[in-house]
Amino acid sequence: MQSTAFLNELRPCGDWRGAVSDYQVEIRDTAERYPCGGEHSLLKAMAALGRKGIPSGCHGGGCGVCKVRITEGEVSTLVMSCTHVTEEEKAQGYVLACRAFPRSDIALEVVGGMRKCITRRRYGFV
Repeated sequence: MQSTAFLNELRPCGDWRGAVSDYQVEIRDTAERYPCGGEHSLLKAMAALGRKGIPSGCHGGGCGVCKVRITEGEVSTLVMSCTHVTEEEKAQGYVLACRAFPRSDIALEVVGGMRKCITRRRYGFV
């Protein structure tokens, strides 16, 4: 019973950000970090916070635009198309961010076709 009260103190009702079950996700390409609860995909949590570190397309696993490589941590995944992530790639840590759910703190690299859009240096006035 005490543990439930402790959780309620740390997590305000209706606010999943900052919850005890949140894990930290680091996008190595941009050094950006954001919280992601285990019930949200890596892509959905990022989009909900208005961040843009992982390219996105269909949000359902059909396009492969959100392909990333997990460099640290563990995720569970929903079914992913072999067209976008082969069995060999899965074994090397490649996943679709829209189909991956954190099970620990995560570090990832963007590897899909849109990687250049994320890692490109921006010039001009700030």
